[in-house]
Amino acid sequence: MARLKHIAQQRQEKLAKIRGQGINPYPHSYHRSHTTQEAVALYEQIESSPQTTQNTELSLAGRITAIRFMGKIAFFDIHDSSGKIQAFFSCNLLGNERYEFLHEIDIGDIIGAKGKLFRTKTGEISLEVNDFTLLAKSLQPLPEKWHGLVDVEKRYRQRYLDLISNEETKPIFKLRSQLISASRQFLNEREFIEVETPVLQPVAGGALARRFKTHHQALDQELYLRIALELYLKRLIIGGFDKVYEIGRVFRNEGISTRHNPEFTMVEIYEAYTDYNDMMKLVEDMLSYIAKKVIGKTEIKFGEELINLAPPWQRIYLREAIKERCGIDFEDYPDADSLRIRMKQLGLQIDPNKDRGRLVDELISTFVEPSLTQPTFLLDYPIDMSPLAKKKRDNERLVERFEGFIGGMEIANAFTELNDPLEQRERFHQQRATQPTELMPAKPGDEEPEAEAIDEDFLQALEYGMPPTGGLGIGIDRLVMLFADKQSIREIILFPQLKVK
Repeated sequence: MARLKHIAQQRQEKLAKIRGQGINPYPHSYHRSHTTQEAVALYEQIESSPQTTQNTELSLAGRITAIRFMGKIAFFDIHDSSGKIQAFFSCNLLGNERYEFLHEIDIGDIIGAKGKLFRTKTGEISLEVNDFTLLAKSLQPLPEKWHGLVDVEKRYRQRYLDLISNEETKPIFKLRSQLISASRQFLNEREFIEVETPVLQPVAGGALARRFKTHHQALDQELYLRIALELYLKRLIIGGFDKVYEIGRVFRNEGISTRHNPEFTMVEIYEAYTDYNDMMKLVEDMLSYIAKKVIGKTEIKFGEELINLAPPWQRIYLREAIKERCGIDFEDYPDADSLRIRMKQLGLQIDPNKDRGRLVDELISTFVEPSLTQPTFLLDYPIDMSPLAKKKRDNERLVERFEGFIGGMEIANAFTELNDPLEQRERFHQQRATQPTELMPAKPGDEEPEAEAIDEDFLQALEYGMPPTGGLGIGIDRLVMLFADKQSIREIILFPQLKVK
């Protein structure tokens, strides 16, 4: 720590010296003609075209990540967002005064450099610098081994250092951007309309989750960060948009793990006159489309597994999957108490406050989900797990819902949407009867309720008539985890939520 403070003090002294020479160490702008990657590609093109002999002057800019002085010459590595190039400085070309100024530059500083490209004796394409400009003086030293910052906590808290120091980090977030762009392109090509719905909501509905609460001063009203996009998107289907989607942040005041962050990104998609069968095909087509766009093929490596996203995906009925893996047929246990007793017989530690739907969900996550490596749809869930889904046509105890799993993770969730306003109201009230709510407080000491709030405005909208509709939600973060082959969600979120020190 003392050594780092000493280095920082030295840099402060250099900064004062530079300013004392009348040089602005933080100029307003700099004209960059090429990125480092473009410069390398240009020189390779010049070399491959015998008729092209002119080597024009370029201006490059980036962060210094290595400095090597060898008497009257010096080599700096310049990094920008596209890559790296070596800059060659010569006292003969720059003159003594400008060359000596190079000693005021440190690793981590940002410079602009002008010159012509050439290939060194070792074969490295480099920039022969005839002029340079200090663009930003770095007052803090980079990690000693800038190319290997391994402190996980520091990487997440100071993502800027991770991006500077670890060459494998930046491509993850470029991939994330490409994946989101490909998602938009897929949906736009199919004439879906992208929309935006409120983040602050008077009633946070559409999912079963704890909410983040805030207070709006001007309205003197409690508001909630949304826990789902669903109910507002359905209002748009009611209003006459047949195909809508939103890519947006969702907030749930719950636990943090390698697969959960309190705020995460979803794409939710709704299409009129479709059902969950159509949504299954949409998921298959969409993910294989994204894979081809982003990585050029439908096969991805996740851990030790090679996963093929090409249709068709495996389809398994939820009831059969649970029964096969743990011997429990949830249809034999119509209430929470009986199912809880049966689960305890398997040695499971059961929360006594969980309702039947939550217990079935625990059976899925414990016995079924970890084994679903290849793309798989689990079909037909108990009605008490899905208050917004339509009953199954041949079994009213189940609903037309599927979850899509890849790599042992839930990736997608979809319904044939319930559009009967009277049944929807009844379902909401049934759920509130089995969950602690603000109207029916939890016992003293219990955590804040997780109830599905009743959105009266949504129910009123539903009374105007919503066409048969298929709805789908896909978790962008987990999709990026798959494509980037990362086991922790913190690796693919630029600024994951961490406890303040």
